[in-house]
Amino acid sequence: MAGIYIHIPFCKKACHYCNFHFSTSLKLKNDFLQALLNEMDLRVSYLNGESVSTIYFGGGTPSLLSQQETKTIVDKIRQVFNVLPNAEITLEANPDDISEEKLVAWKNAGVNRLSIGVQSFFEEDLQWMNRAHTAAQSISNLQLAKNHFENITIDLIYGMQTLSDERWKQNVEHAIQLQIPHLSCYALTVEPKTTLHTLINQHKLPDIDTNDQARQFLLLMDWMTSAGYDHYEISNFALPGKRSQHNSSYWQGANYLGLGPSAHSYNGSSRQWNIANNSLYTQFLQNHQLNFEKEDLTQTQQLNEYIMTSLRTSEGLDTDYISKQFSKEEAFRIQQSSDNLIRQELLQKKESNLILTRQGKLFADGIAAGLFGEEEAASS
Repeated sequence: MAGIYIHIPFCKKACHYCNFHFSTSLKLKNDFLQALLNEMDLRVSYLNGESVSTIYFGGGTPSLLSQQETKTIVDKIRQVFNVLPNAEITLEANPDDISEEKLVAWKNAGVNRLSIGVQSFFEEDLQWMNRAHTAAQSISNLQLAKNHFENITIDLIYGMQTLSDERWKQNVEHAIQLQIPHLSCYALTVEPKTTLHTLINQHKLPDIDTNDQARQFLLLMDWMTSAGYDHYEISNFALPGKRSQHNSSYWQGANYLGLGPSAHSYNGSSRQWNIANNSLYTQFLQNHQLNFEKEDLTQTQQLNEYIMTSLRTSEGLDTDYISKQFSKEEAFRIQQSSDNLIRQELLQKKESNLILTRQGKLFADGIAAGLFGEEEAASS
């Protein structure tokens, strides 16, 4: 099963921490939409006829699209690709874009899962992040969304300077009380070229405290486990049966096609990404031409990608899979490399799987990097 990701590159305003590709100008929106439809026709063979089980509208802010625009995109995908009748179709929405009319229209277009960018239920946090919505809109429109959609996820951010442990607890408890079936919780990161990065460099804001972030992550794990949520990926928690099928396919190494400027695609042996420029993306596709870069992945790169993604999940890394898919030597090397991590109680072994412990999840990227394979030096 494959997935399709659609990048909608428009936002009302720029959040201070965001480094995703977007524009706050909507003047190219109509041209972009036609270019997107053209790209589907040009990329029809990328998935080799594989059935599409998930579609994900990301961005940017997909909820800025009109109801008809959303429907046109979904209809075109179903026309061009082999989309399963029960495919999970997710649309990212900002709380301020949610209305009764839009919720009905999204459902009629085929959307069956909403990802709502709440980030915090406190006004001070939202202003600090430069979010477009208010705390009141989050609370009222989340309840409204629940009247129409059973499958909802929200994003929350922790580890920012305005967020005390008590307020972080209140954010999480509010989501639990609302019985939100899925939460994605991210530590605030300072990305280059963002407003947040600039303000910290100019000493107008203090830098992020990684100790605060680690503590709030540990608290989060305890609260979510106590509430009956499955911590199935480092940043993701779900009630039974409510895991994100689309994001899970990424972590499981499934093929996916990315449409829109800056969108990435992956077919198991190579990765490619579209140009991150709305104007150039549109210009090329008006002439029915694609503009992307491509990287063919070596066996070692494919192995390292598997290590990185699988270790983030609750199932962990399967050394039997590595033995079959890559080599017995690599599986043996990883088992040996993991011995010290197991002694340090950062990893645990369950049959052929290596799984991060509660403490190990704090160091997921570093642990994965320590297990990476090395490319063989080219012979002269």
